[in-house]
Parts: sequence; C-alpha cells; structure tokens
Amino acid sequence: MKKIVTIQDISCYGKCSITIALPVLSAMGIETAILPTAVLSTHTMFPAPTCRDLQDQIAPISAHWQKLGLSFDAIYTGYLASAGQIALVRKFFDTFGGEGTLRFVDPAMADGGKLYPAFDRDFPKAMASLCACADIIVPNLTEACLMTGTPYLPDGDEKYLRSLLEKLAALGTRKAVVITGVTPEKGKTGVMGMEAASGKFFGFSHEKLSRSYHGTGDLFSSTAVGAMMNGFSMEDSLRIAADYTVASIRETMEHDPEKEYSVDFEAVIPYLLKRIGK
Repeated sequence: MKKIVTIQDISCYGKCSITIALPVLSAMGIETAILPTAVLSTHTMFPAPTCRDLQDQIAPISAHWQKLGLSFDAIYTGYLASAGQIALVRKFFDTFGGEGTLRFVDPAMADGGKLYPAFDRDFPKAMASLCACADIIVPNLTEACLMTGTPYLPDGDEKYLRSLLEKLAALGTRKAVVITGVTPEKGKTGVMGMEAASGKFFGFSHEKLSRSYHGTGDLFSSTAVGAMMNGFSMEDSLRIAADYTVASIRETMEHDPEKEYSVDFEAVIPYLLKRIGK
C-alpha cells in the first residue's frame, strides 16, 4: 500500500482540505498521514469561523516522524496559512522528499482574480518558492498569475495560457506545471499543462457547469494524487480527477441543488473506484 502525507488545514464543518483529502485518498487505497496547518470551526464560506494556527506544531511533528524513520511515497500540500508555514514545509520537503517521493503542491491562496483576504501581497512570492521545490503544481488561473506577475485574463486564449505555463515552469518545478479552471473554448472549462523537461503542452476540457462549490480544487488535487499512487500516468490522473470532480458537481446539482457550501463527493465514490479499477 502506498503511503503519503497531506499538509493542509482541517475545517471541522464544511468539506474541504483534509476532510476531502483523507476520505478520497483512503477510498483509493492510499495510507494517508496528515500534518494539519490550522484548525477552523468551519471552512471560510461560512461567516466568522474560529481558527487555531498550528504552525508551532509542524517542526515537532516532523522531528518525531524523522526519529521514527518514516518515509512517504508522496507529499501533497494544500492550504498553508502563512509564509512561515511555507518555509517549514520547504524544510519538510528536504527531510522527507527523497528520491522517488512525489512532491505535489496545490498553491491554494486565491481565486476569481483576487488573493484570499488572509494573505498579504507578498504571499504569492513565498508560495512560488515552494512551487520551485515541487514535482507537480496545480494552481488555478488566479494563483498562476499572482506567482508569475502576469495580468489576470479569465478569458485568455491558448497563446496566453501557454505563455503563463512557461512562466510557471521557469519557477523551477521539476516535472509538470498545470493550470486548472481555464476556459480556452467558449462554454468549456478544463486543464492545461506543460511538461517541464520537454516543454510539451497538454490539456482537456469539459462542459462548464452552471454551479460551483467550495472544495472542488481540493477534490481535484486529492484525486489526482490518488490516481498517480495507483499507477496511472500524470495526464490520465489529471483527467480522472477532472471527471470525478465534474461528476460530484453534477450529483450535487441533481440531488441537493440548494446546497452551496460543499460538494457531495461521497455519493460518487463508487464511480471513482470503478474508474481506477478498484
């Protein structure tokens, strides 16, 4: 059984971050350790959540794991609450990210052309330094623009997206850079990526659905990591992740249309397991 660690926050109510990553990865047959960066009473779509920053626990947990001689097949990071946490995660990469360990970074910090309110304008530079240490990064369009100093164009054409991918690759990411939620075709949304070594571009798209839900980026990233740990190629894993995310949105729209705070991914887990042959 593959063993990974995911480093992101715990939102006690409302599905996102670890409360999506852990059930999805476990269902996919992946032994999943967690290194929480914060504990929130709810995710941030709810008003005024409580939040306890766990930065002071990252180094002690890492040191204990090092004494135990633990190792991981993948390190998957999501929401990190501060530049200080990013620096600690970079050290974690140095300690546990040895040969054969996939380092997968979802630089969760912005959307819709804006940085999340919790972050200052210097935060994207710190996140770019973590992406430079990664094997695969999966920013959305806003995050990609902020890390590269590129104007945000939500309807940017393929030439614009390819240029943005090249700028992301220049950060130093080792294997591939991927931008999620792009719209190179009208009425479509999808993924565009570039292999770092060869410069090969790739991509695929789906029908753009009329609803969006909190946590779908976490769902996409968790599923992509899980598929790669099940032996699928990177491109196939990204496609599986996109298909499962779309299926989960459709499920929510059909059976729970008034729900806004999260996506009903649990109901579609049988579809996901069938896709990966479980």
